[in-house]
Amino acid sequence: MLPEHFRRFLPDPHALREHRALRWLGPTLHHPRLWHVNRRGIATGLAVGVFFGLLIPVAQIFFAALTALLLRANIPAAVGSTLITNPITFAPVYYAAYHLGAWMLGSADVPVAEVNLDRVAARTATGLALWMDRLTTVGAPLAMGLLTLAVSLSVLIYFAVHWTWRLRIVRAWQRRKTSRRKR
Repeated sequence: MLPEHFRRFLPDPHALREHRALRWLGPTLHHPRLWHVNRRGIATGLAVGVFFGLLIPVAQIFFAALTALLLRANIPAAVGSTLITNPITFAPVYYAAYHLGAWMLGSADVPVAEVNLDRVAARTATGLALWMDRLTTVGAPLAMGLLTLAVSLSVLIYFAVHWTWRLRIVRAWQRRKTSRRKR
């Protein structure tokens, strides 16, 4: 059973049915597994949200919700877990991903501040050229690190939620069994 203080954050099914932007999805959006709180749905939703939250810096909520819809995972869990990257965690996550990717690719860590000034001066849009030069410097290690983090953390979170939930159920069964014996 979902505690009442969490339930108030879930959208009203009737409001979703009547929402103008979501009406085209029809009955697909109202499948019970998308909103029901169960072990598989929550674990899959969290894994999907973490995956897209780490991998895609733009429109992550849209992609997480769409994938959760296709996998019949819990949509609120998928959307909420995309917030793993937020203004507070964005810099440390991307910094760690860059260093992980640089280590995996075997390349030496190139300081992000190093910029080829000859290429920057040759371009007209200096600000854009500076960002493009920095992006090409860190692009491959960052992409490799983000992909590795996204896949490994998603799998880890899926199994951690799945097994933690299962462990709690087993313990509840054991408590009930011992309390019945005492009667």
